[in-house]
Amino acid sequence: MADWAFYAVVGADGAREFYDPRFGAVGLDLDLLAGPDVVLRALRARPQQADRWRTDATCEAAALIDVRRRLLLLCAIEGPSTQMRHRKAHWKRLQHAWPGWELRWTFDGLADLRIHLGLDPDAVRETGTRVHPELPLEPGDEELTECDPYVRLVTVGEARCHLLTAVNDHPVTEGPAVIERLVTAYDHGTCALPVDSGLHVDPVERRVGWWLLGFRPRSAEMGDRWPGWTVEFWGDSWEEHVRAAPRSFRPPHVSPDLAGRELTEAAVEHWTGRTGSPVTGWVQAVLPNDVVQDVVRQLRMEP
Repeated sequence: MADWAFYAVVGADGAREFYDPRFGAVGLDLDLLAGPDVVLRALRARPQQADRWRTDATCEAAALIDVRRRLLLLCAIEGPSTQMRHRKAHWKRLQHAWPGWELRWTFDGLADLRIHLGLDPDAVRETGTRVHPELPLEPGDEELTECDPYVRLVTVGEARCHLLTAVNDHPVTEGPAVIERLVTAYDHGTCALPVDSGLHVDPVERRVGWWLLGFRPRSAEMGDRWPGWTVEFWGDSWEEHVRAAPRSFRPPHVSPDLAGRELTEAAVEHWTGRTGSPVTGWVQAVLPNDVVQDVVRQLRMEP
């Protein structure tokens, strides 16, 4: 097992560098909170890879650092940046750590990085078109008790509310077939969980809205799977889902202060947990102790 990440760097002179860390996806969003100087120093202390990219199926987190344009692209499938409680707090800290940089989440994963570099996005896409549907969850399922559950929400009109697993394909990929498939699934009535993605279907107006906090390959092409429907991609805005289905989706209030404190604790723990294991600390493991300690001091300071 490995948690593969991918880094692409465009230097000030336009030269391109590529890094392909095994286990680098674990905490990539927390690694980036150290800011560009520290992250680039850590990357350049590692051997570069040839221009050989992973695919959507094998990459769990990625970042592109364009020094010339002061642009950071990133995506991940786990970590505080993909949790409803911490999403906005993480983005705020990231902006503080990368002042003057444009920050952009890549909802299409590696393909968005390649597009920025003028490369063919299809080179990293899986060629199969088979959809792997998520399974409906019943009341009492263990996942529903987690603070940050891996759960997808599907609401249909004002009458149906379904909770699904979040290990396979986003339900928007099923097209209209998902409506019929979930007819017999348990109706939870109202979802009050901080889910990580969602889909709302209005069968009367034939409109669809969907969102996620991770990334979904070919996200811009989901409208093709709903012929005759209007499909809106809401990015990471779960608030749009709340507006579309106010009776069915009532996520918990997120306290910015509490979320900021929790994020600080997670980041400090990540940057101080230098156990020597290749599974954790891929970035900080190659940095001098004084640099790591300075990062930790900065993380403990509220932006």
